[in-house]
Amino acid sequence: MARSDAAARMLLAQFGIDEAPIDPRLIAEKLGVLVVPQDMPDDVSGMLMRRGDEQVIGVNQQHHPHRQRFTVAHELGHLKLHRGRPLILDTDTRVNFRDTVSSMATDREEMEANRFAAALLAPEAMVRRAAREADFRTAGQLVQLMAKQFAMSEMAMNYRLINLGIIADSTLTS
Repeated sequence: MARSDAAARMLLAQFGIDEAPIDPRLIAEKLGVLVVPQDMPDDVSGMLMRRGDEQVIGVNQQHHPHRQRFTVAHELGHLKLHRGRPLILDTDTRVNFRDTVSSMATDREEMEANRFAAALLAPEAMVRRAAREADFRTAGQLVQLMAKQFAMSEMAMNYRLINLGIIADSTLTS
């Protein structure tokens, strides 16, 4: 998973991004990737399509803005980390769907893309600095503060703080 973190850090450095909240749509735009809000079934968060030099990220416009941000970052992870799964199509287009299966992260590529998205939206150095500077009494308060600062859901921030070893356990009820 270190390659997911490294790829996210390199992308942020490439564009000189060093402040939260990170805008994954702006990063996509700078990479020449079109982000298109779409009506999709509720269990599909987004998709990545590649055809030659063209890349398009479709994102479920019915989902919460925090989830849309994570989806765009997740699809950028696929773009930067994965060449693509073969599909049987009448064109040479590759489609990656972000759906209920990918969100459970049972497949290596999906886990890497999720890790990339977390590292892109909540870079470790920024999270650690913000946590040191935060005024909080409980881990639950820290999660709330950080989620707001990084424009992420509390659940996603809770996982990020746990994965970075900043908090010890699920604290959403604290």
